[in-house]
Amino acid sequence: MSDKFLTRLEQGAVLCDGATGTMLYSRGGGDQPFEALNLTQPALVADVHRAYIEAGAEVIETNTFGANRLKLAKVGLAKQVADINAAAVELARRVVKASFRDVFIAGAVGPLGAYLAPLGRVQPAEAFTLFREQVDALVSAGVDLLILETFGDLSELAQAAAAARDVSPDVPIVAQITFTADGLTPMGDTPAEAAAALAALPVDVVGVNCSVGPARVLQSIRALSEHLPAGTRLSAQPNAGWPRQTGGRLLYPASPDYFADYAAAFANEGILLIGGCCGTTPDH
Repeated sequence: MSDKFLTRLEQGAVLCDGATGTMLYSRGGGDQPFEALNLTQPALVADVHRAYIEAGAEVIETNTFGANRLKLAKVGLAKQVADINAAAVELARRVVKASFRDVFIAGAVGPLGAYLAPLGRVQPAEAFTLFREQVDALVSAGVDLLILETFGDLSELAQAAAAARDVSPDVPIVAQITFTADGLTPMGDTPAEAAAALAALPVDVVGVNCSVGPARVLQSIRALSEHLPAGTRLSAQPNAGWPRQTGGRLLYPASPDYFADYAAAFANEGILLIGGCCGTTPDH
């Protein structure tokens, strides 16, 4: 279905799902790494996918945001990279099949969780290898597309994109960066600098996810668009507002109605892939 996804984008905006971790935590899955739940509590993960499909999502992301060897090693699961990613895809596929709807399965790939050199110890070649291992597992299991998301380091995103394209010349790739409240990436890049880096990637869609709320994400995408080539396909998956800590819990203030207003604004802006990140639910 990989070619079908890009064809579908040509027809207009596509609705992606929302937060996976938020939902898993709310349903009692917070006592172990979320990615491990693909193996230990598959029904819990399946329920989250099902809820988003029933809410109208045309794209669901696999529960694999942190399923790379570096992150999994921190919880003793380094040898289960392939198993965890493959199980995530199979879970999503079963839910999609049971829904009797046309839903695309996106392999979710997040940052490694460690700085690349010179700020950190991870060398670019090592990052490439780590990303390639995860992407290979996702593509081999049959995802329809890949979503590289929540990247604050453009050099790390470049390694992820290169690794993904090295695995498959055909799988559609969405590359999403994140911005802080001051309108810069966490590494201090301006929208112009970020746009130049995104335009150079071997990907099919670029955009912004996580970050802050819908209003700021819309501003960031507009700022990016001023420096991107005409016709660039865009995506937006904001948080449900800026999180606030209350009673030891993170609460996200953006209501489903507020989120819906901005989803329409994203579509009117020509953004083609629209979904949610931290704090969003099927209600959003």
